[in-house]
Amino acid sequence: MNLFASERDIKPIHLPLEDGDVTYYPAFLSQEEASEYYNILFTETDWQQDDIKIFGKIYPQPRLTALYGDTTKSYSYSGITMFPKPFTPTLSAIKNKIEDLMGIQFTSVLLNLYRDGTDSNGWHSDDEKELGNQPIIASLSLGATRMFHLKHKYTTSKSYKLPLEAGSLLIMKGNTQHNWKHQIPKTKKKVDSRINLTFRIIKNDERN
Repeated sequence: MNLFASERDIKPIHLPLEDGDVTYYPAFLSQEEASEYYNILFTETDWQQDDIKIFGKIYPQPRLTALYGDTTKSYSYSGITMFPKPFTPTLSAIKNKIEDLMGIQFTSVLLNLYRDGTDSNGWHSDDEKELGNQPIIASLSLGATRMFHLKHKYTTSKSYKLPLEAGSLLIMKGNTQHNWKHQIPKTKKKVDSRINLTFRIIKNDERN
């Protein structure tokens, strides 16, 4: 990464969210780095597509996923239980970059592959018990830009929208997951594929 890219990295944008703590780094990675990581992860990741139950009916999840980590503890969300594979050298390198910025260590990363505009992630909070009381989520975007929506759980008139660009890093912490939901909605626009990496700290593994 060149010096100019490094200077951009340290200029965060703090989203004006009441009862939440969300910070956005538009250029955490240079465009060259983001493109290289996208190409590697698209090819080397062991993607899977799970089924989800919605109002009693079973549907294929509208995206592909993968879980990696340095723990053997499973991770469950929306009725799906995933078991992590060991971090690859590529994922470890990305994790180290984010940890150097934040000064904390992550145990796991959930990857999502949005193949086109019909793939999505519905309204939810990352508040599973495995993540502890005030989860810290570091979300790195690679590939196509997709819109990221937030809405307050208790005051629905409060909302926020943000385009997540390639190389950007979004950090959610504090009471964000208690008070806000987020989604990646479908879009009718023609968009290329996008990879999203959400680094997490799983609390109830054998080391805690």
